[in-house]
Amino acid sequence: MDKVIGIDLGTFNSCVAVVEGGTPVVVANRGGYKVTPSMVAVTEAGKRLVGHIAKRQAVTNAENTVYAAKRLIGRKFDSPQVKNSITTAPYRIVEGPHGDCRIQLRDRVYSVPEISAMVLQEMKMIAEDYLGHEVSKAVVTVPAYFNDGQRQATKDAGQIAGLDVIRIINEPTAAALAYGFGKNIDRTVAVYDLGGGTFDISILEISSSGVFKVVSTAGDTFLGGEDFDQRIIDWLVAGFREEHGIDLRQDRMALQRLKDAAEKAKCELSAVVETEVNLPFIISSARNEALHLQRLLTRSQLEDLTRDLVERTLQICEMTLEEAGLEKDEVEDVVLVGGMTRMPKVQDAVRTFFEREASKGVHPDEVVGLGASIQGAALVDDSPEMDMVLLDVTPHTLGIMVVGGYFEELIPQNTTVPTNRSKLFTTVRENQTAVKILVLQGESRRADENELLGEFILTGLRRAPAGQVEVEVTFEINADGIVSVHAKDVETGKEQSITVTATSGLTGDEIDDMMREAQDYAVARRQDEQAESTKQEAETLIAEIERLFPEVESVVAGSDFGRDAIDKARGVVDKARELMERGDTAGLKEQIEALARTQRMFKGVVGKTA
Repeated sequence: MDKVIGIDLGTFNSCVAVVEGGTPVVVANRGGYKVTPSMVAVTEAGKRLVGHIAKRQAVTNAENTVYAAKRLIGRKFDSPQVKNSITTAPYRIVEGPHGDCRIQLRDRVYSVPEISAMVLQEMKMIAEDYLGHEVSKAVVTVPAYFNDGQRQATKDAGQIAGLDVIRIINEPTAAALAYGFGKNIDRTVAVYDLGGGTFDISILEISSSGVFKVVSTAGDTFLGGEDFDQRIIDWLVAGFREEHGIDLRQDRMALQRLKDAAEKAKCELSAVVETEVNLPFIISSARNEALHLQRLLTRSQLEDLTRDLVERTLQICEMTLEEAGLEKDEVEDVVLVGGMTRMPKVQDAVRTFFEREASKGVHPDEVVGLGASIQGAALVDDSPEMDMVLLDVTPHTLGIMVVGGYFEELIPQNTTVPTNRSKLFTTVRENQTAVKILVLQGESRRADENELLGEFILTGLRRAPAGQVEVEVTFEINADGIVSVHAKDVETGKEQSITVTATSGLTGDEIDDMMREAQDYAVARRQDEQAESTKQEAETLIAEIERLFPEVESVVAGSDFGRDAIDKARGVVDKARELMERGDTAGLKEQIEALARTQRMFKGVVGKTA
């Protein structure tokens, strides 16, 4: 049975989990960390860095280090969210060939799915190191409020990373899976998920028979820890401008240092009531004197700066409860997910809103990855302990534009998926032979206020008076929440359809090229790791041989045979050193056997005299 890994592709951090012997476990990376920063950088030498190593060099290479790419995935360049990111990110966001947003690192422009694929590929490698074999299947999580374009772009990222993403699952639903797995409970649960870049609230009914049913979900894909950090950055920038008349945002390195300091201060204020932000030599003045930034930030100041952000999450919670037709006291458990839920003010606000203490039974950073791995195992394992049914919902209303610029709903928000719905429409003009279908997603009655997912034209309609030709439009949503639409002339059966991909999506050729490049990177990375491992093994053997040289010489130097053995041993060590300098990994691998023989011989000689 193929192992299916579960990946929480987060805005700040990502993690990977797998079910082992019926138990889901989060896999630690080589540094021993269970979460990996969702950061990608390109060095001056053109080398790609992912995770902790990218984060460590972010200040000195701010312009070429990407964080929070998840906030940009599947978005058009001219969207308000992208415009906001352009003004606050130290890296360059540019317009792509399909009206999408892309990221420039050094002399190359990358698509956002490509950047996300680098993080997913890192998760894949972490899992492979742990399992000891290759993995190809994954369940990847997305915010519940992600629209069709964002889901499709995430699937593209998985494909580029060499993963068959067998299911896209909503983050709060994954958290609920991990929370309820193996507990045999009947509960109505609210999952409040405030992460690095997004906010979701989902109400679920968990049953002891293994059914996880989402009742309603809502959220904001541009509300999270990044915004809390931004409030601190704005406060620091305003104070510095007041004091020195200099806008720190103009300097990319200073902006990255501010970002790091804001994140650190925010985290510290979850444990202490005040913290000092101290950034020496932040920038030089016009007179070339070094200026320092030093300010005290209190927990209550941070709460004042971010009060409206916390309030916004509660408004969304209120709306979700209304849509679910539930009162607060009907929610039996509240599960907190995402790093931002560590903030005391957030915990207080949730406690006050739901009028109950939140459950302490889950790890806010790991629970989503664990849930994804449980879903992955359930899809391929038919054993009784993995027997569960997941009933998720579509977070947005889907429909088409009709005469007068109105939005005609076909699938309402919070409909259980997978699903399909059909509706009959008639032609509006005499002898109309074609009809244009504009596929939209959103909650407004006006078509232009909703998001255009895609469009297609049904041609070849028979000529007839207005209103005489009937066209049946059918929407289908699969288990990943991805939409396909088809339209047919009821009388002739002539049909036209599209699987909706983001209008800013990548072409098949682009994805193929990116996949090939990702595979080349994986091979080169594995070769580098192998070379490093071989070199370390050789260095360890050489150090051991050199430590034993004086003792062995004193024992055998008196005989011709002994001197010959010593000379041979020196030759073996010298050759290994030469191969290391040349970077000849294959040759060094062969030489390791000779080094190991020499080490065994030396140990034998020393052992006899001991």
